[in-house]
Amino acid sequence: MTSYNDLWLIGIAWRLDRLRWAPTALLTGCVRSHGLCMAEFPADEPAWLDQQLTDRELAAAMCQGCPVTDECLELELRSGGADTGGVWGGLSADDRRELHAHWLCRGERAERGVAR
Repeated sequence: MTSYNDLWLIGIAWRLDRLRWAPTALLTGCVRSHGLCMAEFPADEPAWLDQQLTDRELAAAMCQGCPVTDECLELELRSGGADTGGVWGGLSADDRRELHAHWLCRGERAERGVAR
């Protein structure tokens, strides 16, 4: 039986299909230009900084409101693959590792970076 977590990840993999033929250089430029994490943080510390959050909650909080989370996630799945680390696309590293298998099942991409 497919778990709720698997269904959630399959839905994300499906959503990323719209980016499957976007060149990696285009995704990189998009994330660097429009990613909230690429801008300087405001002088005030984020409200979530003092909270006890799980990795999943922290990733979601850090990327909340970012206009390019899908592009960021697609980029990391191509380049990091199953060896992903850090926060990319609003997902924790564990979530991205689990997502990677579902993402691979969705078919070929324009470029996949390093073969995994």
